[in-house]
Amino acid sequence: MIGGLLALLSAVTFAYANATVRRGVLTGTVLQAVAISLPIGLPFFLLAMWPTGGFAALAEFDTRAVLLLVVAGVIHFALARYCNYRATKAMGANLVAPIQQYSLIITLVLAIVWLGEALTVLRILGIICVVAGPAVTLGPDKKPAAAPAAFEPAYGEGYLFALLSAIGFGISPILIGMAFVNKGLAAGIAGGFISYLAATVAIALPLLLPGQWRSFRSVDPATARWFIISGIAVAISQMTRYMALAVAPVSVVSPIQRLSMIFRIYFGAILNPHHEVFGGRIIAGTVISLLGAVALSVSVDGLAEMLPLPAPLAALLGWRWHFPAF
Repeated sequence: MIGGLLALLSAVTFAYANATVRRGVLTGTVLQAVAISLPIGLPFFLLAMWPTGGFAALAEFDTRAVLLLVVAGVIHFALARYCNYRATKAMGANLVAPIQQYSLIITLVLAIVWLGEALTVLRILGIICVVAGPAVTLGPDKKPAAAPAAFEPAYGEGYLFALLSAIGFGISPILIGMAFVNKGLAAGIAGGFISYLAATVAIALPLLLPGQWRSFRSVDPATARWFIISGIAVAISQMTRYMALAVAPVSVVSPIQRLSMIFRIYFGAILNPHHEVFGGRIIAGTVISLLGAVALSVSVDGLAEMLPLPAPLAALLGWRWHFPAF
């Protein structure tokens, strides 16, 4: 029960973070968004490490684990976050969400090839839905001739950077999984701190370039406030995600977290009604992608335990294919 509630809180805060950063990049730059929002996560991880034994777990990481966490942090929290914000600035958070579900496919493919996990019928259906969802969102809904001018997405830039962010978000879980020899809440939070710290250092380097620091310091206070709010929301989302995974199965946490796609639409309607794309296509594409994400996240064995499936269906769902070893 508590794991599900934590996963739901993670989904809500992540959706809110995307809506608030969308509001901020209307007047600020993407680099400002990342540079302001990213370091805010460090104090949250430090505070969480104190009561959970994270400092002791931090000392137990070997060089290989630290390097994997550093690379994962730079990819996930710096590069992929930058691409996510760039895509959001170009075409809005609602259109970005279905594309980013490709990260699940990337993670699945790497898990099958590198970690020996199996491809199942349920995962094949999930891949089909995840691929079909963004296709449904292509093209605007028809509007009355007298309708006011709406936000015009930059589809080319938006889809490119949304796909790049999905690649980053898809690779990082594999690297993080390879880094953790010892599982548990303390190790997860300590690992998250290493990744956040590495990403903060990486994103600070571009600020040393001529003109970038001046641009960073000239950010409008109202814009900076939205980036700070987004940073706090992301930090809470990451913390509750780690906590949920520590007390509940991935097959429970992951589908609930994908509800952030639905919450994005609601928060976008409240905070950015004139700077997002809404309509039947967006809702349909989001729901299809969400169903695909759930199918990719649900365990076949767990589904068989929860539902009394007919024997032929159970046999079909039990089919597994492993990548051949060389």
